[in-house]
Amino acid sequence: MARKILIVEDEAPIREMLSFVMEQHGYQPVEAANFEHALQQITEPYPDMILLDWMLPGGSGIQFAKQIKSQDHTKHIPIIMLTARGEEEDKIKGLEVGADDYITKPFSPKELMARMRAVFRRVSPTSLDEPLEIEGLKLDPVSHRITANDDSVDMGPTEFRLLHFFMTHPERVYSREQLLDHVWGTNVYVEDRTVDVHIRRLRQAVANHGHDRLIQTVRGVGYRFSAR
Repeated sequence: MARKILIVEDEAPIREMLSFVMEQHGYQPVEAANFEHALQQITEPYPDMILLDWMLPGGSGIQFAKQIKSQDHTKHIPIIMLTARGEEEDKIKGLEVGADDYITKPFSPKELMARMRAVFRRVSPTSLDEPLEIEGLKLDPVSHRITANDDSVDMGPTEFRLLHFFMTHPERVYSREQLLDHVWGTNVYVEDRTVDVHIRRLRQAVANHGHDRLIQTVRGVGYRFSAR
């Protein structure tokens, strides 16, 4: 599943150009022309990044960024501010409310893509070799060991990969299709319902200490790994 990029920009030619560039680079663009419309687009599955104009009808990009970064379920979404304002004070204001980067118009698509890749690298949740722990459930990718409250947990290789993906991407909803792409890979043909089978096995494997509650079904959308 392509990464979803929310483009919040009131000038239609710029918005359309950005959408075209996103599609060319394999992203899934979603457009919003004003403050209210942008808020309506913040639904599950959430955007993977927001390209946010400073000046918007109905509110400012700064207000929008503040709102996104103040809520637990959306604060992880990286934001790149797009603006004609090049003054240092404005850049600082944007970064202070939680924007991850700042790009001044006019900019080239090449520069934007380089900035986006850099932000994605910075905000990627964790090194793939780093041990993970959530609520007493520990996973070590190097030794391939899993423990729940210090008791060893056995599971198959697919369940291990699924758990590793969930633990490195907590608090986000993923559709079955997205999980297939991320965990099984895009070159493998597997049916959607295979995901449900492995989710069930994963829950059974970690159920002894109640960790099955971390793997949540979001009706009509998919699955989320959450301690909440």
